[in-house]
Amino acid sequence: MTNMDRENEKITIDDIRKFEAKYFLKLPEQYVDFLLKHNGGYPEKSIFKISNEEGESVVNKFYGVGNMKGNLGKVFEVLDGELPTGFISIANDPGGNEICIGISERYFGEVYFWIHDIESEEEMDNMVFFKSNFNDFFDNLS
Repeated sequence: MTNMDRENEKITIDDIRKFEAKYFLKLPEQYVDFLLKHNGGYPEKSIFKISNEEGESVVNKFYGVGNMKGNLGKVFEVLDGELPTGFISIANDPGGNEICIGISERYFGEVYFWIHDIESEEEMDNMVFFKSNFNDFFDNLS
């Protein structure tokens, strides 16, 4: 299991519900639990395998809810129209790529890696599937 090196200021379930209402979305329960416990931040273990072709990367930081540099809302607004429909970015890597979680029915709760510098001819061309849920992704960082 991964622990956090540094985390953001604690938030409440009301903070998360206000965030969801503001952006008209529903966050997966495992990710909500993570936000309530850590509210983003920097993981102790951060390495993950993208794919055999792409190799490995590291989680730079997990975004949080509230007034901080890695603000989930600001990132959502900036990447609106860039990410495939039905995803929200929850973290990034040092290369500017994003770790995303599904918020639409089709991908709900699944974790993907968005490669920002690959031109996408089809909507999911630059998305790499990681794990079927947040805990599997987070707990398998090395």
